[in-house]
Order: sequence, then structure tokens, then C-alpha cells
Amino acid sequence: MELQRTQLLLEKSQHEMLSKIAREESRSLSEIVREMIGRELRYRQRRQMMLAAQELQADYNTDPELTAFSALDGDDFLYGAEDEEE
Repeated sequence: MELQRTQLLLEKSQHEMLSKIAREESRSLSEIVREMIGRELRYRQRRQMMLAAQELQADYNTDPELTAFSALDGDDFLYGAEDEEE
């Protein structure tokens, strides 16, 4: 993981709380902040993907080219006869 130095200003109460967490967990303040930022970025990415999926839902439900293979959803075509014997 390549790190880049960044300077940011925190409210005093934020700094105190983050410092307390870092002490309790025997970790650096930077590590705690990176973890929290990473969690927020993953949340935002998932939210964007969910919104995009919701926007495409109508097309998926009505476009015959997109629904052509939906009949196969429950089929076990990935498993051969030898897998069924196990």
C-alpha cells in the first residue's frame, strides 16, 4: 500500500476521540483515520452501484435481450452428471 502524506484539520473533539480509540487499540491515529475513510469510501461505492442497479432495473425487467437467459437462473447446467453422484 502506497501512502501519501496529507494534512487535515479536525475539530478538537474529533481529534480527542480518534486519539482515544488509537490508544485503546494500540494503533496509530493515521491508521484509525485511514480505516474510517476506507469504510466510508466503500459505503459510497456500494451506494452508487445500488443506485445504478435501481436505475437499470426497469430496463432489465422489460428488455427481451436482457431477459433472454433469465429462464436459466434455476438450472444446474454448471454441474455435470459426475457432480450429482457425489
